[in-house]
Amino acid sequence: MSEAGGARALASAGAAPAAGVRAPARARPAHAHRPRDGLVRRALALGDLSGVLAGAGAGVLLAAGRLEPKVLLVVAASLPLWLVLFRVYGLYERDVKRVRAPLLDDLPTLFHAFLIGTLGLGLGVGLADVGDLRPVDGVAFLICGVIGASALRTAARRVALRIGGPARILIAGSSPVAAELVSRIRAHPEYGLEPIGEVSFGPRGPESSGLPYLGRLDRIDLGALIASRDIDRVIVAARDVPEGPMMALIATCGAAAAKVSIVPGHVNALGPSVAIDDVGGLTLLGLNPLVLSRSSQLLKRGLDVIGAAVAGVLLAPACAVIALAIKLDSPGPVLFRQRRIGRHGVPFTVLKFRTMEVDAERRAAELRELSEDPDWLKLERDPRVTRVGRFLRRTSLDELPQLWNVLRGSMSLVGPRPLIASEDERVAGWSRTRLDLAPGLTGLWQVLGRADLPFREMVALDYLYVTNWSLWLDLKLIARTIPAVLSRRGAN
Repeated sequence: MSEAGGARALASAGAAPAAGVRAPARARPAHAHRPRDGLVRRALALGDLSGVLAGAGAGVLLAAGRLEPKVLLVVAASLPLWLVLFRVYGLYERDVKRVRAPLLDDLPTLFHAFLIGTLGLGLGVGLADVGDLRPVDGVAFLICGVIGASALRTAARRVALRIGGPARILIAGSSPVAAELVSRIRAHPEYGLEPIGEVSFGPRGPESSGLPYLGRLDRIDLGALIASRDIDRVIVAARDVPEGPMMALIATCGAAAAKVSIVPGHVNALGPSVAIDDVGGLTLLGLNPLVLSRSSQLLKRGLDVIGAAVAGVLLAPACAVIALAIKLDSPGPVLFRQRRIGRHGVPFTVLKFRTMEVDAERRAAELRELSEDPDWLKLERDPRVTRVGRFLRRTSLDELPQLWNVLRGSMSLVGPRPLIASEDERVAGWSRTRLDLAPGLTGLWQVLGRADLPFREMVALDYLYVTNWSLWLDLKLIARTIPAVLSRRGAN
């Protein structure tokens, strides 16, 4: 929508009630956001300033008495400037504007802000002529500051969520996407979201989100509903909403100090790396094809080789203990080998620690009718799993031999889930884009739920990963894999 078109729609929405949304009878002033937003900002600011002080403390310890006390006075005097710097980098608005703002998304910006601030601090100390900062002092300040601020930002978000409570969400539109959205929100309480009801733009369709139905937007006072239910955000999950009702909803939410999020059409094709562009004020969403440059391929392969080699050396004693436990627990080989479909559809042999009895493959057919998912064999308690195998699966330790697959190049540390041939046959059309990258030891499917995810959702996540690949995404998923494994969510 162009800026002029958006302005005309807002003007018409303000001049008269548009079809589909009633004009608000009353609304909160625009500044009257819930106290939770201000609480989050203040908590994050305190975390960032504590990170600055942690960096200064590290510098004092490293200097071992060599540092002039006046340098600490310069650091203390610079604290307001640090707040301005963090504000310029948008580190306090992200939590208010976005539905969720993970720490790993903040980290590049936080590091860059600390880097600029550290250089500025060194310059300030030199201009004030109060001492001399060595490069090693600056590096210590930078590293400890980023680590300290990151840890305290995480704590600040948790405290703010505990004190202020979760953000209250209203779903606008009855559709399968709305039901899926509510399901995902409830599966991730760490997002700090609480769906409280559903409204529709017209007659309520057969699809439902499972929330209390609060009426049609053209028959209710949305502003009054937002005020009475203390709603923080309205998420539009409907399809083909006309411009008039949509702009009226946005205007009403703005007057009531409620945020708006919109689930885009063709949601399966989008992801976090969508580029927002414009042509003469007309907004465009850019979806670029996956074309890995040689440098990107080298970086990804280098991460795989170094990561797999280091992990293999560190975990070798654990692998030896696991191998011994498997041999003592049940007859059969230590390793399980299976043909999987790899990059560009080329089969390869995946290695895992054996977690089942040796006749598990022969018994698969008789158990398939008991499966919780029609697309693959998923059982709450598989009778073929051994005692040691049950522990290995809960902790994902059975995957460790795949580090050898990563070193050989048939797999990557991060990538789509490797499927057997019968499962791969169920993936068709646009979903086969998932094969453009090598399958991974971990991935979005591992981080977001593992076996808890239905087959179709796992395939969609793999597609999103491939079409939005970046080295930073790989690093984030590796970092998020450890807590996901420790939580044992979705372990089968």
